[in-house]
Amino acid sequence: MDAVVKRLMREAGRTYAEEAGIPLKDQPAALWKLLVLANLMSARITADIAMAAARELFEAGGGTPRGMGRLSWQDRVDALGRGHYVRYDESTATRLGEMAGLVQDKYGGDLRRLPVTAGRDVGRAAGLLKEFKGIGPTGVDIFCREAQAVWPWLRPYFDDQTRKGADRLGLPTDPEKLAGAVPDKELGRFAAALVRAARDKKLADSVRS
Repeated sequence: MDAVVKRLMREAGRTYAEEAGIPLKDQPAALWKLLVLANLMSARITADIAMAAARELFEAGGGTPRGMGRLSWQDRVDALGRGHYVRYDESTATRLGEMAGLVQDKYGGDLRRLPVTAGRDVGRAAGLLKEFKGIGPTGVDIFCREAQAVWPWLRPYFDDQTRKGADRLGLPTDPEKLAGAVPDKELGRFAAALVRAARDKKLADSVRS
């Protein structure tokens, strides 16, 4: 097990946020960017395209709720188009504007208030995240998998995709056993690596060999 985990972390041990250029910190802008990424990755579209679209949106000025709200609907559509996020661009542009408004109105632009509102309860946090249009069960899983890197109260967060990756690699699927495979601070990267293994049989086979 140790050898497989080490190879997996070496090959794929980076969060999707890191790959999208988001330095994960318990700070308003970073958490907002993670929420945007979770929204984009929730659609039936590749992670690479979602990350490219996120980078374009942030570069256009949407890296904060206030900044996203200041972008016009067309600005958001254009940024999504530059990231080749074209199949869902118009509806997503609308949702991102609404999401920015809700973060501003309910959390004062600071998602660090969400854990307080949720009482640091994972189930309640999931319900609050689903209030954002475009964030369903998949989006909740994406956000929480990554946010556990900076919100210890979420740990360990292993969803169906991570357990599928663990099973493919011959690792235990029990969350507590999985959590014991890496230091707590690496759980976000480990979860992302397991998701990559679930989606990429070639990666999984190379890690197991």
